[in-house]
Amino acid sequence: MSTRDEDLILKSAATRSGGPWSDDDYDVLHEGRAIGRILAMDVPGGRAWMWSIFAEARKPGAQYIGHEPTRTAAMTAFATSWRC
Repeated sequence: MSTRDEDLILKSAATRSGGPWSDDDYDVLHEGRAIGRILAMDVPGGRAWMWSIFAEARKPGAQYIGHEPTRTAAMTAFATSWRC
């Protein structure tokens, strides 16, 4: 998944109400509906990117949360899990 993939769109959380949101916080959309989130977090030793698929969008048995070293890796992991 890049910022736009076949069926998944990465949208800045800055467009979400209730902010302010970090520049490194994104909603993942599928067919116009938010199905998950990808955001950067400060962790001991640096930064990690967390991804999660919202409960109502989860598929049985699929991984629904993870941490990756880069945004690109988080987007790939999200898309892989979503497509299981």
